[in-house]
Amino acid sequence: MPEVTKEAVIAALRRVRGPDLEGDIVSRGMVSDVFIADGKVYFSISVPAERAKELEPLRMAAEHTVKDIAGVKGALVTLTADRKASATSPPPRPESATAPQGHGHSHSHSHSHGSGSAAPSSPPASGQRPQKAGVPGVGAIIAVASGKGGVGKSTTAVNLALGLMANGLKVGLLDADIYGPSVPRLLKISGRPQQVENRIILPMENYGLKAMSMGFLVEEEAAMIWRGPMVQSAILQMLREVAWGELDILIVDMPPGTGDAQLTMAQQVPLAGAVIVSTPQDLALIDARKGIAMFRKVEVPLLGIIENMSYFLAPDTGHRYDIFGHGGAKAEAERIGVPFLGEVPLTMDIRARSDAGTPVVVSDPQGPSAEIYRQIAARVYQELKGRTARTAPAIVFD
Repeated sequence: MPEVTKEAVIAALRRVRGPDLEGDIVSRGMVSDVFIADGKVYFSISVPAERAKELEPLRMAAEHTVKDIAGVKGALVTLTADRKASATSPPPRPESATAPQGHGHSHSHSHSHGSGSAAPSSPPASGQRPQKAGVPGVGAIIAVASGKGGVGKSTTAVNLALGLMANGLKVGLLDADIYGPSVPRLLKISGRPQQVENRIILPMENYGLKAMSMGFLVEEEAAMIWRGPMVQSAILQMLREVAWGELDILIVDMPPGTGDAQLTMAQQVPLAGAVIVSTPQDLALIDARKGIAMFRKVEVPLLGIIENMSYFLAPDTGHRYDIFGHGGAKAEAERIGVPFLGEVPLTMDIRARSDAGTPVVVSDPQGPSAEIYRQIAARVYQELKGRTARTAPAIVFD
């Protein structure tokens, strides 16, 4: 099988005509950085946001062109509108009075099934913000975030999702950490997801939990050298082009920090709320405050704060040690007026079972650690139900 090169992909894309058949998409600067992993080609095409729907054939033409290259096993192509159209681009065409308006965000979704409860059929009234398109079948989307790495956010997200399931809800899990996906290992899932008609991907599953991650699409050792537009496109595609089915809640395991991925989710996805994970120590809380400030700025409801690694329980004596201090996250929650969802101890059990891909909620459901996660899950769900804006497609932001 011949090796696929970036040069070969770019050369092939020079045969794809630009909008209105003017030039080609490469010479017009519409093609993002091209990433190749395991014979699969990933890139996005920048188009004016208001023309995204009509330019779907352009995306399909580029995808088919790349798939025809010898050695290419598959192509993942998305439309994005992260930057303004170039000066050589023709002015956008006005939409007809009866055409649906866009979603009011910078990314296009480039497919039909993401429009479920999408944008209104007429411009929003003065003072109203445009609605964000929901995911059909998904009742609410909750982000699990942290201000920094190393606080056990992914372990918390997985056990929170399983805790919600244990409490009787239908739950899915999206791993939005493009650079460091942890969900495949935490859920002990390997292999590649299947693709069905219209580019829709079937989620992977274990323990009854549907999951999607970039870790299912590329080799574990592959370095994801992507810039903002590609990261944003990949996250939106994993969200909107996956057959999630009917879910009460979709948990999104966010990457740490407040970068492109977080802003993409906050500004373009109708998040029903966010859960912040922090350790008790001051340094972690400083970074957690940045995440809290970001979600508040984009008007995503804060469902609460979880203090992870709250204390250490010695496995031999059961003695408790406050290695990172204790109570910092609870005090912070009280200070800023958001719910405190609970304390998760640092135990050998949680660590070992997470490393083995057998999360404690399912591998030791009667144990004390599993009970803690189920209680936190119950509090998250109560906070979600208590929000007047709990229906995901109705949540709007700037």
